[in-house]
Amino acid sequence: MKPISLKEIANITGASPTTVSLVLNGKGRISEAVRQKILQAVKDNGYEPNRIAISLRTGHSNVLGVIVDDIGGPFFGALAKIIEVEAEKFGFRIIYCSSENNLEKARELISMLSHQLVDGYIIMPVPGLQDEILNLKANHKPVVLIDGYYPELDIPHVLVDNLNSVMQGMSCLIEAGHRKIGFVTVDIDLIQIKERLRGYFESLKKFNLKADDKLVLKLPYQMDKGKAVQAVKDLFGSNRDMDAVFFSTNYLGIIGIESIQELGLSIPKDIAVICFDDLEIFRLLPPGISSIQQPVLEIGRTATDLLLAMLGKKKNHLQTDKITIPANLIIRGSIKAINVPKFVE
Repeated sequence: MKPISLKEIANITGASPTTVSLVLNGKGRISEAVRQKILQAVKDNGYEPNRIAISLRTGHSNVLGVIVDDIGGPFFGALAKIIEVEAEKFGFRIIYCSSENNLEKARELISMLSHQLVDGYIIMPVPGLQDEILNLKANHKPVVLIDGYYPELDIPHVLVDNLNSVMQGMSCLIEAGHRKIGFVTVDIDLIQIKERLRGYFESLKKFNLKADDKLVLKLPYQMDKGKAVQAVKDLFGSNRDMDAVFFSTNYLGIIGIESIQELGLSIPKDIAVICFDDLEIFRLLPPGISSIQQPVLEIGRTATDLLLAMLGKKKNHLQTDKITIPANLIIRGSIKAINVPKFVE
């Protein structure tokens, strides 16, 4: 069905197009009777204003662009919902996009959102996207980076404290008596992934444990699942004295658990397990998988608050625009109960 136009709303109500426009924009001294008549006609006929035309006229679209790795993933899906709820309080709508951590796709998405005249951006960094971010800044488009940042750029960002979160998890493993701890991560140039690996090595140093590169496995991003499962199995086969393993992302944790099951190993009897970024399934899988739980609600709210403050929609009560938020360590049955701290779920 063809969308109804503003002129047709005017014909239906007997008002002039100018009067209809004033009512829709909340302007002008229009009688309450006429205003209600126009608003009712708009509702009854499903009139939708041309947002691009409004954007061109006002310079604002009241739309925010959100680009993350995978909007279908549990972490980013929950994050996107929080951003939407917070933005709607100030009259903003959201356009969601998934970059799949692909540079060319991320560039195309920024170009698309620019043509949609969005007012601001919340972006998960992709390696190599620095020039596009700087270009947005040069064109006075507010940008907040989420779940990562570019160390060389002065751009507001919000993410979990990756370094200390891993160190907290490693401390739990070590204090539980584990000494040969493997670390499975993804081979990608992202600051959050680098900080997690640094947390692993810093923890070994803190407890005077010798670092062994053979205990570290870096898997290519978007590696075939079957090959990834085999690679983790090979890690176990090459390090038979390994008594614990830390997975740096939740999808690697799922791959790792499958590998452990295929090898016929028992958690935590044969191998203790902890994973960065909690999933509901980690609570349900026997014996329960210990994890680093990211504070999704706080990350989403903080990022949205920063962007809205940059748009002049609310006051910024934060002392900095470079924000790291502590994570929660959830201890479940996958870590032996030897000297395990008191924060057991």
